Amino acid sequence: MALKIQKDFNLSRFNTFGVPAKAKEFVEISGIEDLLLLRNYLKANPDLPFLILGAGSDVLFKGDFQGLVAHMGIQGLDFLEETDEFSFVKAYAGENWHSFVRRMLDSGHLGFENLAMIPGTVGAAPVQNIGAYGLEIAERIENVECFDLVTGEFKNLSTQECDFRYRDSIFKKKENNKLVIVSVTFKIPKQYEPCVGYRELASEIEANRIVHITASDVYACVTSLRKRKLPDPTRVGNAGSFFKNPIVDKEKLNQLLEQNPSMIFYPLAGGRYKLSAAWLIDNSGLKGIRLGDVGVWDKQPLVLVNYGQARGVDVFDLAQEVKYRVKNCFGVRLEPEVVILG
Repeated sequence: MALKIQKDFNLSRFNTFGVPAKAKEFVEISGIEDLLLLRNYLKANPDLPFLILGAGSDVLFKGDFQGLVAHMGIQGLDFLEETDEFSFVKAYAGENWHSFVRRMLDSGHLGFENLAMIPGTVGAAPVQNIGAYGLEIAERIENVECFDLVTGEFKNLSTQECDFRYRDSIFKKKENNKLVIVSVTFKIPKQYEPCVGYRELASEIEANRIVHITASDVYACVTSLRKRKLPDPTRVGNAGSFFKNPIVDKEKLNQLLEQNPSMIFYPLAGGRYKLSAAWLIDNSGLKGIRLGDVGVWDKQPLVLVNYGQARGVDVFDLAQEVKYRVKNCFGVRLEPEVVILG
């Protein structure tokens, strides 16, 4: 048996920006045996650039990828043994993330609702340590199963070993690009406590006059918020939040507040503060700006969009302009949340 390698593969439908790009080589990973074959292929081609791709919802292809793209398609769910306090569910990396959240809600495994409608796959969730409306996925992860393409070993990494941080993990480090996430095991508290402290979500719940908050209420409010604010990537190309929310110390925050008392910020541990990148972009005068076929979404300035025929480099150039304007206005450097390739 050999890998079914496709040459000069069109990646347009494998990135939610919908920008044109090709992979020199492409292969579908649909089972564990494909991972073993992939390891052998990469050993025989040690200089070949390599990328594992899920739904392509967190990448921007500036141009063609001159290497091998392996699309993770391993799917399935396993409901594992429970304890008095927790349920454990193992989800394979190729599972659609939102479908997983919906299935967990329907089956009574509660606590993922804040992360509804985030595009992508289960395998991508730990890479970015995805988060929304006051919850990060690291809070629900028990371990991450990986296949090491260098050693040929399967490893179960604990949350500590994954070194989860704000939109970051060991999987984003260049030296770990041969660690392929196969599955994620989630630890789900049986005693449900809704996570509704995030300002925008709390306001939505109040506006709907919800008193006794259920998981279904949280899910409905989150999906309503996201539908109002964010463009559907099947209609308008985008990768969700393009930039991370920057983190500053107390001194920098005070400097900013002197000139911008309405600035949005959130306190963090260790005397640090998270600023709202959306507020910074909006107050740099960029919300809703359009340059040809690229623009800043008018309902959520964290989102850069492809209105039709944009190239990846067009989106990249707009991102550079956003970074420049925010730096010039506020002295704050924005970092991309999206992985830029090509």
